[in-house]
Amino acid sequence: MKRKSIFIKKRIAITKYLMVLLGGVVLFSSSVWEGKGFIGDILFSVGAVLASIATVGRIWCSAYISGYKVNTLITIGPYSMCRNPLYFFSLLGAIGVGFATETFSIPLVILISFALQYTYVIDYEESRLLTEHKTTFEEYMKKVPKFFPSFRLFEDTEEYIIKPKIFRRRLFDSLWFVWLLGVLELISALHTHGIVPTFINLY
Repeated sequence: MKRKSIFIKKRIAITKYLMVLLGGVVLFSSSVWEGKGFIGDILFSVGAVLASIATVGRIWCSAYISGYKVNTLITIGPYSMCRNPLYFFSLLGAIGVGFATETFSIPLVILISFALQYTYVIDYEESRLLTEHKTTFEEYMKKVPKFFPSFRLFEDTEEYIIKPKIFRRRLFDSLWFVWLLGVLELISALHTHGIVPTFINLY
């Protein structure tokens, strides 16, 4: 129980520490596939595609959820396909950035870290929604999967009220994955020109 509480309360801080740690590893390491053709290029391309999908997906989710959160149960748009689409797209983007390092090890570490931490966070947030919305949320849980989207369940509305002030803040949060791809390209250039040394090669 104590471990769950730490993950929930400190999730943002833990995520930042992990990003700094992985950033340090990436800064002073290189991929064994980099500059060797097909595999490295494919890994980066897959990473860029996943990061792009995640960015669009997070913006889409934010348009629906910004300013509503716990008080209003959102069940349309991306939330009609799964109950936690924002976390789904976040994981997709994080793994995409991992693949953009042209390694298999970094995205694997990201996947394991996400599973260990955010399983508790998602359960906690859903318990809050269940307390707030009771039977309505119970019915929603029965119909819609928890994490992986089911596209056949997609439902939407002709009109939806967006709260621009809050949405603008969320918009910038959604661009992190694109910015990180730029950072990875900068690190690659620093390695190429010998400005930053590499101490280990990652698979």
